[in-house]
Amino acid sequence: MSISLSSLIFLPIWINVAEIQQGGPDEKEKTTALKDLLSRIDLDELMKKDEPPLDFPDTLEGFEYAFNEKGQLRHIKTGEPFVFNYREDLHRWNQKRYEALGEIITKYVYELLEKDCNLQKISIPEGYGVIVLNPNENYIEVEKPKMHKWSSDGTDEPAEKRERRDKVSKETKKRRDFYEKYRNPQKEKEMMQLFIRENGSPEEHAIYVWDHFIAQSAAENVFFVAHSYGGLAFVELMIQREADVKSKVTAVALTDSVHNVWHQEAGKTIREWMRENCCNWVSSSEPLDTSVESMLPDCPRVSAGTDRHELTSWKSFPSIFKFFAEASEAKSSSQKPALTRRSHRIKHEEL
Repeated sequence: MSISLSSLIFLPIWINVAEIQQGGPDEKEKTTALKDLLSRIDLDELMKKDEPPLDFPDTLEGFEYAFNEKGQLRHIKTGEPFVFNYREDLHRWNQKRYEALGEIITKYVYELLEKDCNLQKISIPEGYGVIVLNPNENYIEVEKPKMHKWSSDGTDEPAEKRERRDKVSKETKKRRDFYEKYRNPQKEKEMMQLFIRENGSPEEHAIYVWDHFIAQSAAENVFFVAHSYGGLAFVELMIQREADVKSKVTAVALTDSVHNVWHQEAGKTIREWMRENCCNWVSSSEPLDTSVESMLPDCPRVSAGTDRHELTSWKSFPSIFKFFAEASEAKSSSQKPALTRRSHRIKHEEL
């Protein structure tokens, strides 16, 4: 049976601590010896023996993963899905590995949007028929600057008080450094979040895109597809820009939206507008477009034809585009689409 280095080192320390707690004539000497022993332990080397370096590949191939013909991430050799616990009992290392792979997948998805969907990733201007919002990117991470602490030189303090203060300060620093070696054994850079101006949350991002792009566009028929938290962001947009949204937006398709008109305190006029111009395709095992009961007085809810939250948009696209087409026709003829009837929906058999 193998014994880790940490077991060999910390077992005698535990015994010494127990002896000290029992008391004895040489208690002070034992305490001093223990402190000396702890100060000589190279925790960096100790922890590195248990935790591999945080050095990860920068390609999918390097991670030995690839997307199959169904768009599923699979291991190249085993064909298995992604495994988070790649190394047992190394949660922090596994998390860093997961984040590194996530960054690669994010770039891969952007490439698919540009190559396969013929989209362009641009900042400004966005003069195109489709605008893809990015409400999840609200900040950037930068290295945290080191803080310089300023203190009095203590010239007016009594020598005894100054000496005692300096001693406490040194002991505090030792304890902090000792803890920091456990928390951050490889001395990773301390990072801080800088929130993007006027885009510090999904709700702020939606309002910013509306004010600077959608509201300024010449489009006469604006349609929204809002998934999950995007539905909440849209309701907040309506609360903040109600008149503008009503004058420009023709219809809104929500997919498994998590909005709540009560918690968000949406007014009566907003709820009435949503009942006439919105529809929520929710996760359900029922066939596509089957009516689903709702406890909220906002908009009709119908089945997305799947009980998987992440697939609700894709599964309901045929009905969504039909819904948009009928809403546009109704607006042209100054009529509202009857959302509470099933005339606008595609029957499950037709798919």
